Amino acid sequence: MARLGFLTIGLFDGADPGPGHENTLRTIELGEQLGFDSAWLRHRHLQYGISSPVAVLAAASQRTRRIEFGTAVTPLGWENPLRLAEDLATVDLLSGGRLNPGVSVGPPRNLDAVREALYPGVDEDFGDARLVRLLRLVAGERASTFSGTEGFEVYSERVEPHSPGLRSRMWYGAASLGSARRAGGLRMNLLTSSVVRAEGNEAAGFAAIQRSQIEAFRQAHPDGEAARVSQGLVVVPTDSATSEQRAKYEAYAAARTPRTARPQGPAGMLFARDVVGPSEWIAEQLQAHAAFQLVDEVVFALPFSFEPEDYVQILTDMATKLGPALGWSPAG
Repeated sequence: MARLGFLTIGLFDGADPGPGHENTLRTIELGEQLGFDSAWLRHRHLQYGISSPVAVLAAASQRTRRIEFGTAVTPLGWENPLRLAEDLATVDLLSGGRLNPGVSVGPPRNLDAVREALYPGVDEDFGDARLVRLLRLVAGERASTFSGTEGFEVYSERVEPHSPGLRSRMWYGAASLGSARRAGGLRMNLLTSSVVRAEGNEAAGFAAIQRSQIEAFRQAHPDGEAARVSQGLVVVPTDSATSEQRAKYEAYAAARTPRTARPQGPAGMLFARDVVGPSEWIAEQLQAHAAFQLVDEVVFALPFSFEPEDYVQILTDMATKLGPALGWSPAG
């Protein structure tokens, strides 16, 4: 395995949100100290998890020097592509080219409940056209028909600032064959996670379905087998955990296991089992995973409801036990 990353949601207390955001920044700092290649944040709108990962990553860029950052994922239905392109380029420049924006398409969750606050009186397109706009703007294509000087103001026809290289670090969060193929056709990188669309193939099992999506992505991508894919399962090593921590982790996984038995909801979403146990055992499970066999990058998701001290133990075991068991070496 070449690259090891982690994903967190950044929980906070709604009555006092500052400490939760600070804990997230400290977790990212710890990740760098442990040699992780990347730290990723997940958007949570109108919840008690980080709603503005790009702003938090701007702060993280000034407290770290090497670790890369990602969003997994930014749902574009909540974003204006031009404004998002400006923010992404700004943070990429502040970080020295360390940003890996991951995005997804589709309408905002609970759209009817938030429409008046988000898009009052506007009929928005939440499909692929929104993504294509973002990619073009990030790449530096024309955003305005006007450029030049107006009075004392100088205007550019493209989004400013422009960050060369950012377009090649755009990721697509895909859960279906169709979205995997679109990601490849758009020359993006592919983010997989612990959920896929069964699409009538649930008998094949999660790993086989995810493997078929990775294969479809690379077949559609101009770079073929060299196209980047990252896998994002929920993985919890217990090597240095206390007995109380192990019991909590096992109870967490057990409570989530029933949903893995069959596709969930009208979209037929199939969930992977959480992998909890000693690093050597986890490594064996992953090496036997049909989709893991096709990747050399992972972004393991931290369970969202744990305490900061739990994340310290989990990340430390990932970096010192699990990563090396998978052939990974910490970055210097």
